[in-house]
Amino acid sequence: MLRLMPFFLFLALDIYAVVDAIQTDDLLVKHLPKIFWIILILVFTPIGAIAWLVAGKDRQTPRPRPFRQPPPRGPDDDPDFLRNL
Repeated sequence: MLRLMPFFLFLALDIYAVVDAIQTDDLLVKHLPKIFWIILILVFTPIGAIAWLVAGKDRQTPRPRPFRQPPPRGPDDDPDFLRNL
């Protein structure tokens, strides 16, 4: 059983890295597109998983996505119109 321990550790590391890569927002992925990171993790076990955890994603505070408010559709949705009532 002790001989199988490295295999299970590498398997757990790979599963964790693949799930983390899939759930990571595209804005936080560094150096390669996300699909290439996932392939790298799966093909080069455990080196790909370690590379992902070290250099694959930006672990700083996430960059905010630009927020665009949709234009008002009618006068009852326009805050400027409602403010002047």
